[in-house]
Amino acid sequence: MTLTLDLLRGGPAAAEVANPVPPAPDVMTAHPTRPRVASIDLLRGGIMVLMALDHTRDFFGASGMNPRDVTEPALFLTRWVTHYCAPLFIFLAGISAFLYGTQERTTGEVSLFLLTRGVWLMAIEFTLVRLGWSFDLSAHFFVAQVIWVIGASMVVLAGLVHMPRPAIVGIALVTICGHNLLDGIPAETFGARAWIWNLLHQPQLLQLGPDTKLLALYPLIPWLGVMAAGYALGPLFKADTTTRMRWLGGLGGLVTVGFVVLRVVNRYGDPGAWAEQGSPLGTALSFLNCEKYPPSLLYLMMTLGPGLLMLAAFEHAKGRLTDWVITFGRVPLFYYVAHIYLIHALAVAYAWTVWGEASWLLGAPGGKPAGYGLSLPGIYAVAIFIVLTLHPLCRWFMTMKQTRTGWWWRYF
Repeated sequence: MTLTLDLLRGGPAAAEVANPVPPAPDVMTAHPTRPRVASIDLLRGGIMVLMALDHTRDFFGASGMNPRDVTEPALFLTRWVTHYCAPLFIFLAGISAFLYGTQERTTGEVSLFLLTRGVWLMAIEFTLVRLGWSFDLSAHFFVAQVIWVIGASMVVLAGLVHMPRPAIVGIALVTICGHNLLDGIPAETFGARAWIWNLLHQPQLLQLGPDTKLLALYPLIPWLGVMAAGYALGPLFKADTTTRMRWLGGLGGLVTVGFVVLRVVNRYGDPGAWAEQGSPLGTALSFLNCEKYPPSLLYLMMTLGPGLLMLAAFEHAKGRLTDWVITFGRVPLFYYVAHIYLIHALAVAYAWTVWGEASWLLGAPGGKPAGYGLSLPGIYAVAIFIVLTLHPLCRWFMTMKQTRTGWWWRYF
C-alpha cells in the first residue's frame, strides 16, 4: 500500500519511475522506430497461445459442456486459465500505447494514432473478424468482442492522454474498482437509449433491424479502465530492470492478496458469491468462479495481479522457448485473425467428415447437435496443432513488420 500511495503522491518512488536511468539491456529494438520490451512480448505471446485453447473449445466442444461447472474440475480449469487472455491483452495494449508515445512523438500525435487505430480495430471486428467467426457473408449477426472493446478503449484513451497522469490513474481505479456499484441499474431504466447502457456496461443481444442483431458481449466499462491502468503504468517500462521488477512484484502481490481478501469477505466485487461445495476442490473452484461479462472487480484482480507478477518474472527469461513464444506476442492482431479462421475451418471440416453437414457452424451461432464435439484431450490436441501450424506464418509476418518502414505497419 505504501508503494502505491508513494506513486500517486509523487514521492521518491514516483520520481524514480518518472526519471529512470537509461533502458536496461532487455529493452530490445527490432527496428529503429519499434522498440520492444521482451517481457511484454513474452506475456502477450503466452496469452495468445492460451487464446487458441479457449476458441478451440468454443468450436469443438460438445454441446453439453458447461465450462463454469465446478463439479467438472478439468473443464472448469481449462476455461479458467484462459480468463487471463482478455484482461492482460487489453492491459498490455495500454502499456504499448505509452511506449509508442516515448518515441519522440507529441501527445497530439499519440492521441491521433490511438483514435485512428481504435476506429480501425472496431472496423476489423465487424468485418474481417466477424466473417472469421461466422463464415457468413450475409452480415445479419454481429458480436462486439475483444477487438471491438480494445478499439473503443483506444478511442477513449486518445482523449485521456491529454490529462495529467494522476487523473488517468484515478479514472482507471474508479472504473475498475467501482463499476460493480452499477450492476443494479438495468438497461431498461434508460428507455429508448437502453442500447447505450448495453454497450457501456450490461451485455445484451440487441435488435438492430428486422434481420440484424448485435451481441454486445464486451461492454466498454470497465475494459477502458484496464487499458488506462496499463497506460498509467507505462513509465515503469522505461526504468531499469531492478526498479521495474520491484514495482511489478509489489503491485502484483498487492492486487493478488487484495483479491483473496475481498473474495473471502464475499460482499463486494462480483455478482456471484462463492459457496461451499461437496469437496474442498469444488469449493476452491467456486472461489475462483468470477464473472467475465462484464468483468467484475474480482475477475480483474484475479487476472491482473498474477499478470503483473508474471511480467516481473519474465524480465530475465531467455532461451529458445522464450523466443518461440515471443513471436506470437509481436504479431498479436495477425495471429488473432488467423487463428479464428483456421479453427473455424478445421471445425467445419471435422463436422462434414464426421456428421456429413456443418450447418450450425455457418452463420449466426446456433445450438450444436447432441453428441457433437471432441473430448477435452481432443480439444487440447487441436489447440496444440493450431499453435504449431501458425507459428511459421507468424514468424514470417513478424519479419515483415521488422523490415518494412511504411506507416501502415503500425496498425497491424
